[in-house]
Amino acid sequence: MRTPTDISTLSTNDVAILGVPFDENSSFLRGPAAGPAEIRKQLHCGSANYYAEDGIDLASCGRVFDVGDIDFRVASGWLRTIEDGAGKVLDTGAKLLSLGGDHSVTWPLIRAHAKKHPKLTILQIDAHPDLYDELDGNRHAHACPFARIMEEGLVDRLVQIGIRTLNQHQRDQAERFGVEIIEMKDWAPEKLPDFDSPLYLTLDLDGLDPAAAPGVSHHEPGGFSARQVIEIIQNLRPILVGADVVELNPVRDHFGMTAMLGSKLLREIAAKMLE
Repeated sequence: MRTPTDISTLSTNDVAILGVPFDENSSFLRGPAAGPAEIRKQLHCGSANYYAEDGIDLASCGRVFDVGDIDFRVASGWLRTIEDGAGKVLDTGAKLLSLGGDHSVTWPLIRAHAKKHPKLTILQIDAHPDLYDELDGNRHAHACPFARIMEEGLVDRLVQIGIRTLNQHQRDQAERFGVEIIEMKDWAPEKLPDFDSPLYLTLDLDGLDPAAAPGVSHHEPGGFSARQVIEIIQNLRPILVGADVVELNPVRDHFGMTAMLGSKLLREIAAKMLE
């Protein structure tokens, strides 16, 4: 896991970690493109180990591989580049855990996963529903990916938790697309629904309270604690078929604490994907 691995080494049900260093659709601050490198830095920094809380050592289990970053120097455009890069990993039979990047990257990642899992469910942990039809004239903005995903019919179900910024437009969009939203003000662990189809987790780090995750572009007080998010991950059923962790902005991080949290969540998500 320490050294990026060629995807030809992957086998069915391995977990591949893929960086998606892209933030051109950020609306307020740039910086999340540096997120994958910072999470990896904390993962390997030596102040913690590679164990998840269930006892799995991701470094020695032989099933978790870092496959490096998507190469944006190609000329096919960011959407196709991400979708194709994710698709090549998924074609090996491995599961994909992606590190963003701003939240717009989830749209092409879901495009790639939907080809393998036509009855896909998304669980989104986020302060924002990201259902805008457009933001500042940009329909690809990081505030819009789930509108695009639902318009394209890529998933059967979208469940959002931790939301605490709903305006009327996004409420209307949620009703239009049949999105299930559990706002943060209404959250209780027993409200997390059961899932009976392939599950994809998208985790925007601003879903956590800024006290736990200051290194994000959009601080929204009143979010999840780190322990709450860890428990949500550990209690997910069925097995995760894919996941992403997005919106780390190192420009706003303090002492790498949000990147360290990102590496902790990476370990817990990877362990859940190995079940």
